[in-house]
Amino acid sequence: MGFKLAEDAKPQVVLLILATIITIALWFIPYADYLVYPIRLFVTFIHEGSHALIAVLTGGSVQSLTIASDGSGAVYSAPSGWFGAMLTSSAGYLGTTVFGVIMLLLIRRSVSPHKVLVGSGIFVGVMTLVFAILSPIFHFLSLNVSFSSVLFTVVAGVSLTLGLLALGKFANVRTANFAVAFLAIQCLLNSLFDLKTVFFINAPLVGSSISNDAANMAAASGIPGFIWVIIWIAISVVMISLGLRIYAVAKSNGSSATGFEE
Repeated sequence: MGFKLAEDAKPQVVLLILATIITIALWFIPYADYLVYPIRLFVTFIHEGSHALIAVLTGGSVQSLTIASDGSGAVYSAPSGWFGAMLTSSAGYLGTTVFGVIMLLLIRRSVSPHKVLVGSGIFVGVMTLVFAILSPIFHFLSLNVSFSSVLFTVVAGVSLTLGLLALGKFANVRTANFAVAFLAIQCLLNSLFDLKTVFFINAPLVGSSISNDAANMAAASGIPGFIWVIIWIAISVVMISLGLRIYAVAKSNGSSATGFEE
């Protein structure tokens, strides 16, 4: 059974391919990191926000969520039991992948890209307010991060929130569509790229003692960190593949919208 690209999906797929090409090209352009710096911070917010959300949803607590100027981030949390710790540690990369896939599916299902941008801005804003401002205040005495880290996180979070809300309100449809596709691709590709880095950090013989999500998983489960990275990569690839497949097929069940052929 072969796969057939739906006619109504072709404009969106072209947009997706363009966003992917630009994203990959920027990796090889000197100093291009400065051009996509805000987007890198956005992806980090999604990653760390996923950790924080799962920690709370599994009965744990979050002391702080911080984003560093180099694009890295950290969440200090007290998970509820070993299972909560494992889910929380897994949530960063997988949550970023899920967020990217959801963004693609929303615009594929004709949800206004302006609403997607506004929703993304609200998400970053809530993460900033709850986990970067209120949580550090509530856990002030046990806070493990510096005031400068909290300040940078708040400034970055507020700036991203305002930027996304402005795009959602003032951008034309073409610009808003591209912005959503570009942010989605950034979430998906950066997640896989970062997982590759984490794999080498945790790989036997060449690994290091740098603190990371896979090392936390190894501590909670007793299974080596690089095994967890392989599992995360496999799950991410499956989610991306399913998301792109759904993204590319037609929205109705009519004969012109089958999406498959014998």
